[in-house]
Amino acid sequence: MSKLRIPIIPTIIVMAAVLVMIGLGIWQFQRRAEKAQALQLAASNPARPPVAFPQLSPVSPEILFRPSSVQCLRVIGWQVEAGRAADGSTGYRHIAQCATGAEGPGALVALGVTERPDAKVAWTGGQVAGWISEEPDHRALLTRIGGKAMPLRPMLIARTAPAGLKPSAPPSAADVPNNHLAYAVQWFFFAAVASIIYILALRRRNAPKSP
Repeated sequence: MSKLRIPIIPTIIVMAAVLVMIGLGIWQFQRRAEKAQALQLAASNPARPPVAFPQLSPVSPEILFRPSSVQCLRVIGWQVEAGRAADGSTGYRHIAQCATGAEGPGALVALGVTERPDAKVAWTGGQVAGWISEEPDHRALLTRIGGKAMPLRPMLIARTAPAGLKPSAPPSAADVPNNHLAYAVQWFFFAAVASIIYILALRRRNAPKSP
């Protein structure tokens, strides 16, 4: 019987990678519980007193969905996302990229919803009241499940909409997904796949060669 040959360095590398993936899966399980607590807190925030609009990310669970306001000095750009209006209809949410001073990060304001993505919005700025939320999440899946994604910027969801727009639906904790369980399962799956592939590679390497 031929002796099983196991390469030391590749085995160490694969084992380390598998342990890292398992560790990331356990970390995502812990994040799931933290996210559930944060969403429970945010669910009661719309009825609490107004707070100052945050200038920087991330948005703390203590102020997520709290009433707030922002002064948009001028609109420097627009982005259009799929969205839902306060009357339950769906459409396209128009988000103004606002300057709030001579310098600084500015502010994002979700002004309202239209039926067409190419609708022209005449709004040029002003004082806006609404609720603190976060910008739409377009971060790559792998960066999110690995915990390396940049935090989402704060965004104000306007309580009322200018002419030509429907008011956006108020923010709700039900609209914020808690995907950490799925992320944990994915990391465990990656670890299992890596282990199986390496075991198969070892079996093939140690298979008796035909004469």
